[in-house]
Amino acid sequence: MKSLFLLSAGLILGLWTSWPGILITNNWKCFRDIIRKSSQEQISLKAALAVSPSYLLKSSSNNKASKLRIASDACFR
Repeated sequence: MKSLFLLSAGLILGLWTSWPGILITNNWKCFRDIIRKSSQEQISLKAALAVSPSYLLKSSSNNKASKLRIASDACFR
């Protein structure tokens, strides 16, 4: 039980440290909007500015985890 508590506390603290805005509900709305628009082949300016040039140059890094990271960085930071 102690290890489960420490693991969950570490996960929550780690997510909050990397994305401080993860606890704000308005940021979750932004995240859902980016996901919804990306499925319709549209992209918001906020998400486009969060993309690094190296991501655009490497076509092999277009997996789901990197897309999730970009959407999270655009909304939660």
